[in-house]
Amino acid sequence: MRRISTGSSFERDYAYSRAVVRGPWCFVSGTTGYDYADMTMPESAAEQAENAFATIARTLREAGFSMRDIVRVQYHVSDPAHWQAAAPVVRRWLGDAPPAATLIVAGLLRPEMKIEIEATALRDV
Repeated sequence: MRRISTGSSFERDYAYSRAVVRGPWCFVSGTTGYDYADMTMPESAAEQAENAFATIARTLREAGFSMRDIVRVQYHVSDPAHWQAAAPVVRRWLGDAPPAATLIVAGLLRPEMKIEIEATALRDV
């Protein structure tokens, strides 16, 4: 088993890995729109989704996977309107190989968070 970290303070403070790889599987933790290099958060849900997918893509590459290996995603939005703003970003990142998905409207940890994305990838063996 391999654990991957972005080095974010969230991972350290809340004791989780950005991703865990086990065999052909990669489980990417819920990822928000922070730029983890400087811990800044864009205002719009679309920009937050873009940052989240960029973090997920980097994490998957580090683990030896690609975005096309994603078989399941779970989206959490703090307001249904945020989904409408983020949907074009989702289509751009996942539209060529759409995974199974669930969308949940729920409160997120901090008020600036509008979307959180969790992904599971399976590599062909």
